[in-house]
Amino acid sequence: MDRMARPFAEVVRVKNVSYSGAVLLGVRARICAGQLLDVQHGAQKAQFRIAWASSGEAGIEALSSEPCIWEIALRTKSKTAGTE
Repeated sequence: MDRMARPFAEVVRVKNVSYSGAVLLGVRARICAGQLLDVQHGAQKAQFRIAWASSGEAGIEALSSEPCIWEIALRTKSKTAGTE
């Protein structure tokens, strides 16, 4: 739901992915800190809490009760981090 309590769906990019959260890029919906947000990455889905939102970006925090939807991306990143 956006801050006007309307459901929405958007395709956005992510950066700074970690087990504790991520930054969403290209967010057009009106969202605000504290709201819960359903996020889907591939077939994986989880809820996150919006930590901050500004100028088309939003920081999201993972909820401890939710699965990590970034695991494949994080495993791939950690494997390639040591191969220079």
